[in-house]
Amino acid sequence: MTPLSMTGQHTFFSPNKIVIGLGALANTPGEARQLGGTKALIVTDPGVVAAGLIERLTAALADGGIAHVIYDRVTPDPPPEIIDRGAAHYKSEGCDFVLGFGGGSSLDAAKGIGLLTANPGKIMDYCGIDKVPQKGAPLILIPTTAGTGSEVTRVLMVSDPRDGAKLPVFSPFALADAALVDPLLSKSMPPEVTADTGIDALVHAIETYVSTNATVFSDVLAERAIELIAEYLPIAWAKGSQLEARFQLSVAATLAGMAFGSGGLGAVHALAHSLGTVEHMPHGRTNAIMLPHVMKYNLAGNPEKFAVIAELMGYDTDGSTLMEAAGQSVRAVRDLLDALKVSCRLADYELPMENIPKLVAGAMRQSRLFVPNPRDLTEADVKAIFEEAY
Repeated sequence: MTPLSMTGQHTFFSPNKIVIGLGALANTPGEARQLGGTKALIVTDPGVVAAGLIERLTAALADGGIAHVIYDRVTPDPPPEIIDRGAAHYKSEGCDFVLGFGGGSSLDAAKGIGLLTANPGKIMDYCGIDKVPQKGAPLILIPTTAGTGSEVTRVLMVSDPRDGAKLPVFSPFALADAALVDPLLSKSMPPEVTADTGIDALVHAIETYVSTNATVFSDVLAERAIELIAEYLPIAWAKGSQLEARFQLSVAATLAGMAFGSGGLGAVHALAHSLGTVEHMPHGRTNAIMLPHVMKYNLAGNPEKFAVIAELMGYDTDGSTLMEAAGQSVRAVRDLLDALKVSCRLADYELPMENIPKLVAGAMRQSRLFVPNPRDLTEADVKAIFEEAY
């Protein structure tokens, strides 16, 4: 384990309460009452409704005497109007707390809606760091996947309608009053979604661990998340009903979310976002594709921590040089992807090479993520990484 830096200051953000466990969904009415809530605006997406998951939530609310209104307009990488309309719907329906239920997009939208219940204007007015003047409505977040970690972070992402770029809203007021993590909600995820969301959580942990903004908090959280994902993701992928694996992955995703909420992300997310925008691919899959390629590029920037990652993922680095041990982390990730039948070659997705200039341009619009990356990137470097990924 690498020593923790004594330089700078280390900050940690998390919800007021986190409950993790099988059946945690049943706690929702009690948590609502503690927050003074009597009528929820449930923020979710059509897929969650179609899967029947929403019925578990509404039944729990009904049993607890909590009224609700469902706002199921959330789309992947939600544009600002989804959030703005949700806030208007909250007010017109007389709701008194927001309940985010679903994947990362639904939870991000719920955060934004909550903020707008007490702050004037539109969500785009608050893009940036600490621009939100005051706390909004009480907020409960319940993830239905084990990957994004959005339930425990102070950031939400909004898609810029002009070019599709992801714009962040950072605010401590976006933190949940309660995050309820129930692994039973992820039990029905098919293998492909299990793989994509699990690798998404792994990217969060790895990127923040090697980041120049890593903290004493993110290091501890990321290390445990990497261990758990390496051990339990293949099991959950192979046998979705294996509750021990589902539980441990839910823990790992939450830990990874808290880690990157304290430390930050890097170039994997920048390149993956561009791939998702240009090729319209799921966020978790684009992260999985780009992870080993960006890791290989980054090795020289933090070989000590990459060597630790290899060990955390079960690889023996005894007798290896530092750079050899660091390189084992890339092999570990590739082996994990192979076990999950996830290709990290763009050619396997039949994507045209002539789109590389668009991918590079999109990644460069996310260059804020290059700042904490362990190795600097130029436009030529980004182009070379995409070419290697083919």
